Amino acid sequence: MDAVEFVRRSGGVVRGARLKEEGLSWRAVAEAVDGGHLLRIRRSWLALPDADPTLRAAARAGVIVSCLSAAEHRGLWVARGRGMHVAAAPHAGRIDVAAGTRVHRSRPAVPRHPDALVDALENVLVLVATCIPREEAFVVWESALNKHLVSREALTRLDLPGRARSILEEVQPFADSGLETIIVVRLRWLGLRLLPQAFLHGHRVDLLIGERLVLQIDGAHHVGAQRAEDIRHDAVLTLNGYHVIRVGYHQVMDDWPSVQYLITRAVAQGLHLVRRR
Repeated sequence: MDAVEFVRRSGGVVRGARLKEEGLSWRAVAEAVDGGHLLRIRRSWLALPDADPTLRAAARAGVIVSCLSAAEHRGLWVARGRGMHVAAAPHAGRIDVAAGTRVHRSRPAVPRHPDALVDALENVLVLVATCIPREEAFVVWESALNKHLVSREALTRLDLPGRARSILEEVQPFADSGLETIIVVRLRWLGLRLLPQAFLHGHRVDLLIGERLVLQIDGAHHVGAQRAEDIRHDAVLTLNGYHVIRVGYHQVMDDWPSVQYLITRAVAQGLHLVRRR
């Protein structure tokens, strides 16, 4: 394998020492750099010209992509972007990063390998818990659990700070999207059972509140055949004693009081309970 192929298979940005460990000669590396096939970043890193700019910037600054930026990099649900987030050792010297970058200086829960440019998921979750609003942190944590990227059991064995520990005690892996997580967090004060992705009469619903109140959230895909099936299933649920409230994505994110109004009035009328004859 030549130097360029090795760097490509390693994610596009690697420490130069890795190439030496693989038995690749410095002459071959130098030729790749001279030919423009590899870029030298600082003294210890090499990158492909088309490598992820975020990883290249992290290598150049001597930091590691972490917190919300690492969550997005790993494909986790993120409620809203909040700029670039990186991590560094607690006593690292001056760090030259782009304006607006948030640098987290803290002891990681999981040791960071010198070759890593994206933080371990456990470290990401810890920083998320202490960096962004609690509601948004729940979205990231439940996404990691839902995608089976980490387990509650493994997290409980870590030395977590207080806020991360309190989030761990409440998160669940059942929500199928970040939006469902946000809704559950916002409705916990009701003191009712909140069950995301409940399976009712042949289909899953976004949220079952109590025994009989169903909340469905329409996104951009709820058109055509999907919309027709949604209407059919709503009718089936109604005929079987359920009450369905259907709202849109933007109502939840931009006009939550209107959604809360509908839900609390339905609860006040007992529509979340099984009707006794």
